[in-house]
Amino acid sequence: MSKSRMVQGHQARKRFGQNFLSDNHYIQRIVESVAAQSDDRLVEIGPGLGAITEHLVDKVAELHVVELDRDLIPRLEQKFASRENFTIHHGDALKFDFGQLAGNQQIRVVGNLPYNISTPLIFHLLNQRQSIKDMYFMLQKEVVERICAQPGTSSYGRLSVMTQYYCQADMLFLVPPGAFQPPPKVESAIVRLQPYSTLPSPVKDEKLLNQIVTAAFGQRRKTLRNSLKNFIDEAGLEQLGIKPSERAEQLSLAQFVDICRKVEQNQAD
Repeated sequence: MSKSRMVQGHQARKRFGQNFLSDNHYIQRIVESVAAQSDDRLVEIGPGLGAITEHLVDKVAELHVVELDRDLIPRLEQKFASRENFTIHHGDALKFDFGQLAGNQQIRVVGNLPYNISTPLIFHLLNQRQSIKDMYFMLQKEVVERICAQPGTSSYGRLSVMTQYYCQADMLFLVPPGAFQPPPKVESAIVRLQPYSTLPSPVKDEKLLNQIVTAAFGQRRKTLRNSLKNFIDEAGLEQLGIKPSERAEQLSLAQFVDICRKVEQNQAD
C-alpha cells in the first residue's frame, strides 16, 4: 500500500473503504446538522480516527461506535478512555443488531459510510427502523441523489422508492474530495433519513412491494407490461390508471403502492 494512504499513523485500508474526514469546516457542519441533545443515545458507524466522534461524545447521554477495523479499536479506546458514556462495538455494521442499543429509547445514527456497502447497509438499517429516530450519513453524491430522486429522472430507482417508502429523505450538502484523507475519487454528500413513525402509504406485504419494485427496475428499458407480468396484467395496470407501455422510472411511490395493493387483493380473492 502506498504511503499516500497513511493518515495520522494509520494505514487507510481500501478494503474497508477508508477515507477519513479531516476538514474541520465540514466536520462542524455535520455536527451542527445532527444537533445532538443531552439525552440522545447516538450510534456512529465507522468512527475512523474519531474526527466527528470527539465533537459528539460530550453532547450526548450515550455514544456507541461500531468499527470493523480492529487496528483502530485501541486508538479509539485510548482517545476516549475518560468518557464513561462511550462504548466501542467491534463488528460489521452490515450484521450488527442496532435494535439492541435502543432499549426503551430510539437511537440516532450517524456515519461516514464506506461507499462499497452503503446501499445494503441502508436497507439493513431500514429493517430496524422502529429502533431509529433519524440517520445522518456521508455517502457518495450519486447514492444520495438516488435516495432522494423523484420519478422521471435517471437517478430514480429501487433505492429511491424503498427508502422514501420508509423515510423522509433530504440531501443536506455536498462534501468535496479534498475534505478527506486520502481524498476519494468521487464527490460526497450528507443525507438525512427520518423513518416515519406511521407509514404514509402502508402496504400489508412489504416484501411483495420490494419484489415488485425490484422487478420493475431490474431491466429499466422494459415496459411495465413486461417487467411486471409475473405480478399484474395489463388490464390490472389500466384499472389503476397506469399505462402498460410506461417504464418503472415514470411511476411514483404512490403508484407502486397501488400496484402492490392490487396484487395483494388479487392474491386474497
